[in-house]
Amino acid sequence: MPQQWPAGDIAKLILEGFDDYREHFRQITNGARVRFEQAQWQEIQQASAARINLYEEKVAEVTELLRQAHADEVLLDVSQWPLVKSAYIALIDLRFDDELAETWFNSIFCGLFKHDQISDGCMFIHTTRPALRVNERAPQVRQYHPQGDLETALRQLFEDYRFEVPYEDLERDLGHVLSQLRQNLPDWVCKDPELCIELFASRLYRNKGAYVVGRIFTRDEQWPLVIPFLHREGQGIQVDALITDEAEVSIIFSFTRSYFMVRVGYPAEFIGFLRRIMPGKHIAELYTSIGFYKHGKSEFYRALINHLANVDDKFIMAPGVRGMVMSVFTLPGFNTVFKIIKDRFSPSKNVDRATVLEKYRMVKSVDRVGRMADTQEFADFRFPLSKFDPECLAELLEVAPSTVQVEGEVVLVRHCWTERRMTPLNIYLEHANEAQVRDALEEYGLAIKQLAAANIFPGDMLLKNFGVTRHGRVVFYDYDEICFLTEANFRHIPQPRTPEDEMASEPWYSIGPLDVFPEEFPPFLFADSGQRKLFDQLHGEMYNADYWKSLQQAIRAGKIIDVFPYRRRGLDNE
Repeated sequence: MPQQWPAGDIAKLILEGFDDYREHFRQITNGARVRFEQAQWQEIQQASAARINLYEEKVAEVTELLRQAHADEVLLDVSQWPLVKSAYIALIDLRFDDELAETWFNSIFCGLFKHDQISDGCMFIHTTRPALRVNERAPQVRQYHPQGDLETALRQLFEDYRFEVPYEDLERDLGHVLSQLRQNLPDWVCKDPELCIELFASRLYRNKGAYVVGRIFTRDEQWPLVIPFLHREGQGIQVDALITDEAEVSIIFSFTRSYFMVRVGYPAEFIGFLRRIMPGKHIAELYTSIGFYKHGKSEFYRALINHLANVDDKFIMAPGVRGMVMSVFTLPGFNTVFKIIKDRFSPSKNVDRATVLEKYRMVKSVDRVGRMADTQEFADFRFPLSKFDPECLAELLEVAPSTVQVEGEVVLVRHCWTERRMTPLNIYLEHANEAQVRDALEEYGLAIKQLAAANIFPGDMLLKNFGVTRHGRVVFYDYDEICFLTEANFRHIPQPRTPEDEMASEPWYSIGPLDVFPEEFPPFLFADSGQRKLFDQLHGEMYNADYWKSLQQAIRAGKIIDVFPYRRRGLDNE
């Protein structure tokens, strides 16, 4: 009898697993303050990777517990799982992390069943959470009302957000912040008696920075407000900048960066707070930015199916040079590309499918320093056949028949990665004016250098493997040849031994699989001689093997090199 089937027990076990995951997530996250105060830079990177891996580890634990608690013929009776879903809804209704709990349920279901069993009756394809909660709570914020006295308000702010480590020079920093506020905002704003500074109570931590995030507003207008803090070892805490530009704040929360650690009791309320500051950011990206990347996937998928249902948009091949390993398609009206691994690679590529998967998964757990696009991995996407341009579908079926299949009126994509769509750098340069070319090449070099600072070597540095964001930043997105910088063997090209060596069409010296010769970069990277010359002026040190070796030496010595996600006050311009 259906009522005797253990739906309630299964639902309870799933939720207990979720609570266990959330507690471990909280423990890692709450340790961020101590790691920052004690300048534990290596431990910060380890904690970030551990938190990312935690989700899959806990899902595997719970699916195993379920299999131990119930026989397969009971547990895997998919017809009964709507009962589990109903019981689970009742359990999570009064929680403040209920949207995350739904995503967790989906992960457990997918861990037990094949993806062809997916349906909204058995799992949460669409959320059951109301858009406005009956018991909605305002996010935990602090408010400051200067009433014309900004200095006193800011002094109180810095007192409220102080650390166990003292400020290096609070008076200096206070002066800088006051000056920047007056520069960044219209003159009347700072004098407005109704001016309010509203900040989220918890700091956000990432890499070597701590951030206070909120907004500054009057009756009619608002500006985002982000204050980054740095810990200068042996000197103290430094207020490093003041950011009121929405585009710059958006870059800080970008899809090209590692995830923040922040204490959040009520995730939906905090996301709502961030959306008020950054109305252009999609909810999926904001959830992902604070470490809830699985729920970010859920929100992304819901946005995608909603787009397909309501917009007359068809999948086409993405513009740009066709990849030798990946095939990339997109929806013109949806700001995402879908990447699938080809069945056969170009002979010049010495990687296999398993290696490519490993490289793409590696990207999630390293510090992306604003120069690598975040990816989301999906299995068994089902799209209406009518949503594919015929030429696009024909190409996908030709290059990846094991991944893309047509089943009646449905196109099944067995495995894919999604990434934010950008303009390929090679295409951007073709249509850029002189100033834009210079800026893009400056950015291109900075992207490579900053990845190197984070111990990442792109491998294939061709222009086509980099994209330009809407903010003009250059970002790397082709990961099949990346490696840790410390794994590469940078070499000078040996001097020819004889005139015959010099004239030979093939190298006369042996080349190992990880050997890199930076002197070969200019003709390899730039067909355009003008661009080649300009890049040499901007970043010519990259053509010298010694430059790379010095970076390797610093990283091996344990140095965590600073890369800032914002423009610093006269100190640098990332």
